Amino acid sequence: MTMRLLPLMLLATGLGCTVPMPGALAQPDDRPNIVLLMGDDHGWDETGYNGHPHLKTPVLDQMAASGLRLDRFYAAAPVCSPTRGSVITGRHPNRYGTFTPGWSIRPEEIGIAQILRRAGYATGHFGKWHLGPVKAGSPTNPGAMGFEEWVSHDNFFELNPPLSRNGGPPERHPGESSEVIVAEAIRFIDGVKQAGRPFFVVIWFGSPHEPYSGLAADLALYDRLPADFGQRQVRLTSNETGRPVQRLQRDVLRERFAEITAMDRSIGRLRDHLAGQGLRQNTLLWYCGDNGTPQEANATVPFRGEKGDIYEGGLRVPGVIEWPARISQPRVSDVNTVTSDILPTLCELAGQPLPRRPLDGISLVDLFAGRMDRRPTPIHFWNGRPRPESAGPRKPYIDPELQQGTTPLVKLAGDKATRDFLNFHHPGIQEADFAGARAILDDRFKLVIDGEGSSGRELFDVRKDPAERNNLIAAHPEVAARLEQQLHEWQQSVLRSLTGADYQP
Repeated sequence: MTMRLLPLMLLATGLGCTVPMPGALAQPDDRPNIVLLMGDDHGWDETGYNGHPHLKTPVLDQMAASGLRLDRFYAAAPVCSPTRGSVITGRHPNRYGTFTPGWSIRPEEIGIAQILRRAGYATGHFGKWHLGPVKAGSPTNPGAMGFEEWVSHDNFFELNPPLSRNGGPPERHPGESSEVIVAEAIRFIDGVKQAGRPFFVVIWFGSPHEPYSGLAADLALYDRLPADFGQRQVRLTSNETGRPVQRLQRDVLRERFAEITAMDRSIGRLRDHLAGQGLRQNTLLWYCGDNGTPQEANATVPFRGEKGDIYEGGLRVPGVIEWPARISQPRVSDVNTVTSDILPTLCELAGQPLPRRPLDGISLVDLFAGRMDRRPTPIHFWNGRPRPESAGPRKPYIDPELQQGTTPLVKLAGDKATRDFLNFHHPGIQEADFAGARAILDDRFKLVIDGEGSSGRELFDVRKDPAERNNLIAAHPEVAARLEQQLHEWQQSVLRSLTGADYQP
């Protein structure tokens, strides 16, 4: 067996996940407070620090200038629910059937909030959940996944969001949505501080997901976008009817940019509050997006593709970490990193062993310390798909009644303002299960198979060609063959997990 295949084999068997992470484990008084922040549909280029020509994101810019800026940070999937699952579990979402938006997580998954809560952390979730209903009876609500308190929504939300507190009936919260959920998180943090406990807080914004809306002052910042900017019609949801509408992209982007600016300001309020409470020094703030820019907002994306694609435009997202106690000097990293890395990283920081099952992320603690200059293992992407009903009856993994959502949103599904969730048992493995757009990314090369608009194999040197214009498959057939073998072996591991094998005693 070659050494380069050894990590993959350990991953596939689960043996690589049975021991604590390398390095000294944290002692209780060394453990940081942790806040994870995530924008909804916030693409890589939509920050000032990444050179956007119009957007104003002064707080994220400050974080990038003072902390660790992850220039090659990836969402585990090009759509939201799957990526969120990767944050919670450290595992690719296809392992537990969270294939696409509206597909729930499975109750047997081990989540980072469960791990940190057992380690003594107070745990709270605020904002978008989208891994199952947030109602009290759901076996996949934030409480079931380890959060002591939650003020959350099944899906996305706009101004004056309807949110469920600890699984109760949804209640309208007046105000700008990012400000609302940050205020709830601050309330939780203040209570935890009085109790003397470290905290783990997840703030998942509803912004900047469409349909767009903003406060007057934020909209005014973008009244003078160039006349030739966004001069095309785009399709999105109407705030008035909840149904699709065609609008001028320039007007749409004005509202989207206002939402991003409001989200940025809310992060600033949180940072200021932590500083005022003497908590900022040893609090790790980690911001990222959940997937690339969506089609209606794609105006300045420098990469190929957009939300839903496994090209860079669908997967590259903003990634910034601020932790003054441990990251005292500003740094920019071009190491490939991914949302699946969050759980292993936090486990090491909290001194907790990893779950005894296959993981797809790695700890980035060495990256914080400047001891990692390249990723030791590839990152895998896969727009997997559920087995069709034509292949046989599909057995729901969770009682469909428990999968019914309660928190309304503007965008209607038929005539319904709430969303229900799906997940199915997956008996056995069939050859057709390996289908779907997929990719493997090593330090330099990215192999894409059956990408959107392509029915074959594409190989890109993403270091030299981040826009993925030049297919090098003919020039480097040996690289493509090696990566394809690794990708297929990884898929076998994922499909084994999908059958439920990881949950066996």
